[in-house]
Amino acid sequence: MLDLNNLTPEQYRARYEALQEQARSRAAAAEPIAAFAEIPPADIIDADTLPPGAYAYVRLSRGTALRIANESGTPGAALFMWNADDTSERYNAGDTAKLQWTTRLTTGRVLFSDMGRVLASIVADTGAGHDTIVGPNSPAQTNGRNGRDNLRAAAAKFGLSRRDVASALSLFSPVAVDEAGRMRWQGNPPAGALIELRAEMNLLVALSNTPHALSPAQEATGPLSYIAWRAPAAAAGDLCRAFTEEAARGFINTDKAFAV
Repeated sequence: MLDLNNLTPEQYRARYEALQEQARSRAAAAEPIAAFAEIPPADIIDADTLPPGAYAYVRLSRGTALRIANESGTPGAALFMWNADDTSERYNAGDTAKLQWTTRLTTGRVLFSDMGRVLASIVADTGAGHDTIVGPNSPAQTNGRNGRDNLRAAAAKFGLSRRDVASALSLFSPVAVDEAGRMRWQGNPPAGALIELRAEMNLLVALSNTPHALSPAQEATGPLSYIAWRAPAAAAGDLCRAFTEEAARGFINTDKAFAV
């Protein structure tokens, strides 16, 4: 095991450059295939459809999968999560991008907490684009329901407050940086876009059917649905656990919390 506390400045630099090169190689490689397993009806724990502007709050046990479907191509959905056993640990947007050397969150990537542990893995994704930089829309952008208020309302259902909600993940939100360095909306996601997350901890999840902050349309245009189900255990060589060195360390930290 590499002792990160006792590296020389030169060794730190060499390690940084090696990780950077690995990230560039992964970015140039073909995307992992998104394989959505058939869900046996007996394994369904919870399912619901959110009308435009609605939100949901869901408890997930470790190992449960959450499949989210954007049937109509509505422009975005806001997601936030907490460690259900200690809600002071929550999703960290900055570390999720920084530790994986990418803002492209898709199959094989993981969602980090602010404790360096893995809250959830992206086990399958159709590639509609998910943004963890800009975030959901706010009350200043619409007279209707908005992502920021909805996430706070969902948090309140768990006994949490607005101080417990940090920068969120925006699902189905294709954005990119233009030549001037500005974030731009790339058009609505395709109808039928899917993403599936596997809970690596016991989680509290807030999900809001509201647009991304950069979407030209600032009201949701169609329904969003989800299914929580008892997924098979991660197999040996699981993609999410081995996709990056950083994720592997995150899983080590996570598994320690559940060691008997």
